[in-house]
Amino acid sequence: MENVAIFDSPGKGRGLKASKEFWAGDVIFSEPSIAAVVFDSLAERICHSCFRTQDKLQRCGQCKFAHYCDRTCQRAGWAEHKQECASIKSYGKVPNENIRLVARILWRLDKEGSMMSDMQIVTLEELEDHISDMQEDELKDFKVDIHNYLDYWPRTSKQHTIDDISHIFGVINCNGFTVSDQKGLQAVGVGLFPNLCMVNHNCWPNCTVILNHGKIELRSLGKIEEGEELTVSYVDFMNLSEERRRLLKTQYFFDCTCEHCNNHIKDDLKMGGREVDGVKPTEEQVKEATDYCFEMMDKMDKARLNGNYHEVVKISKECLEKTEPVLSDTHIYQLRMWSTLSEVQAYLQYFDDAADYSRKMVEGYMKLYHPNNAALGMAAMRAGVTHWQAGEIEIGHGMVCKAYAILMITHGPLHPITKDLEAMRMQTEMELRMFKQNEYVYHSMREAALKNKPMAMMHEPRSVEEGIKNLFHRKK
Repeated sequence: MENVAIFDSPGKGRGLKASKEFWAGDVIFSEPSIAAVVFDSLAERICHSCFRTQDKLQRCGQCKFAHYCDRTCQRAGWAEHKQECASIKSYGKVPNENIRLVARILWRLDKEGSMMSDMQIVTLEELEDHISDMQEDELKDFKVDIHNYLDYWPRTSKQHTIDDISHIFGVINCNGFTVSDQKGLQAVGVGLFPNLCMVNHNCWPNCTVILNHGKIELRSLGKIEEGEELTVSYVDFMNLSEERRRLLKTQYFFDCTCEHCNNHIKDDLKMGGREVDGVKPTEEQVKEATDYCFEMMDKMDKARLNGNYHEVVKISKECLEKTEPVLSDTHIYQLRMWSTLSEVQAYLQYFDDAADYSRKMVEGYMKLYHPNNAALGMAAMRAGVTHWQAGEIEIGHGMVCKAYAILMITHGPLHPITKDLEAMRMQTEMELRMFKQNEYVYHSMREAALKNKPMAMMHEPRSVEEGIKNLFHRKK
């Protein structure tokens, strides 16, 4: 860990600073988890060793709980699962993900001690648990988890004090990192990465974190000077500064004093009205349109959760008919409407509509997000795909190239999704050359190809908040 050093960050406590100069896309450090577990809700759909999403998984013959891609993954995961397997059988049921994670951490601590690798710069004992900051209702759930953990923990394993057990629960409660699937598109589990826990928050950070082949990578988003503090964002910047501060105080127990929160930077864009020929709507008109949009989003979400996607389209279009003339193209409620509509319309194979809404979404994101934000890159990738599906090859190729440029920085060239984007970029570049040579021939060949090989249905839409926007896992 020669690239970083621990220091006292003013107003934040301990943090990490750069020991040398970095440029955009540099990997500052990578780190494997001390332990990681699959979410309870996905236990039968995600491999418990490699965290890949698979249609058919093999179940552990002993505990009947853990699932694996094949015998190779099962053997690879056995060292972590061995004691867990026996404990689940003895306990008679499967404890929740937090209990399973704490148990895995303590088994490893018992076996290897507090410093588990030469790369580790901090022990778990040194990490903050914030138990004293918890609210009464949160403490109640916390105590229930500890009680169930004590029943689950085998009598044959080393016994720990309540204080030590509580500390580990507290650490994962505020420092558990969301583990994604192999493409980084869905949150599938939670793990603990001690070095990452030392990186402080900033709403406009200079670093990002990505899971790549089982390790997290801290990557620089731009030039970082030697001695500069390294920061990541714990919450999505798309929230208003007041909401970000509330989330950070509630979930991570600190008051954010970053420049963007103190000066409410871009809040006016996120709640602004649409200006036409120099004329803006009144504050009352903007508030009325905002309230209506918020109300309709609730109905839209309920319809989406029920799988009623045609109803989602109907609700969204009715809403946008009233709000688009009033709200700016950076209004966060309108952006959410466009995002959902682009995803749903692509799923329903209305690709022209999907492309239009995805383009509006990306244009709004570009005015709000950091130019190298991963969420912007993923949105541009979706827009590139939908424009290609709609036959708009020029815009599609441009969006794919934009996405590729961003994800080369945030994910790196070896990440599976960047490799997919590279293949997509080469494909759209080839089609674009063909299009420029002869539009008629290009469209004729494309139409014939699509008739011979009908396009598969898109994956079912997920919530736009799911998976890639929030770094740290919090028990709900």
